[in-house]
Amino acid sequence: MLHGFLPSLLQGALLTLSVALLSLAVAMVLGLIGCFAKLSRQRWLRWPAQWYTTIIRGVPDLVLVLLVFYGGQILINDLALRLGYQDYIDVDPFVAGVLTIGFIFGAYLTEAFRGAYLAVPPGQREAGMAYGMSPWQVSWRIQLPQMLRHALPGVSNNWLVLVKSTAIVSVIGLDDLMKRGNDAAGATKEPFVFFMAVGLIYLLFTSCSEVLFAWLQRKLAIGVRQGKL
Repeated sequence: MLHGFLPSLLQGALLTLSVALLSLAVAMVLGLIGCFAKLSRQRWLRWPAQWYTTIIRGVPDLVLVLLVFYGGQILINDLALRLGYQDYIDVDPFVAGVLTIGFIFGAYLTEAFRGAYLAVPPGQREAGMAYGMSPWQVSWRIQLPQMLRHALPGVSNNWLVLVKSTAIVSVIGLDDLMKRGNDAAGATKEPFVFFMAVGLIYLLFTSCSEVLFAWLQRKLAIGVRQGKL
């Protein structure tokens, strides 16, 4: 049915999943940094974080991918030339895709983590301090575990969008699932079949992710009293 292109699609799917997972790791690091920067009392920390989330969430993902890949390539080669390096430097599409998508979703996770942090009652921090815990112990044992529970729905939603957004890396030449599906569709003149197959693979990724996040939500909710409507 897929004219022998199934192994190629599966290889592309594996690459897509690799890009998504690494991008999520980058996004979570940036999200935590941005979260605590926006919560900081220091203006020089709050303002860059505010600009970061405002600009990134307002610019289309495709524009940012092209800007980082092509603009970054020009910038790196210009800098290398100034330093005396004459050879042309090619930016790896995989690295560019991971860093760009991670950078984009770091802005969204910044807000998800900030909301989760504010959802933890401040009295619990005060109780921990009164009990004799250090600020680090209070953060590690009280605030962060509860922050994770509150942030999980936001992380889940952003992960589902991130997985689908990896399709844009095909425009910079990365042989991901979308590009391999497009190549197969062009070779066989059967775009409906291959784009349907690509869509089903993405649907499989997101469906499995929803099951995993639902399990994590139940695990983190153990011992937490659930309100009734």
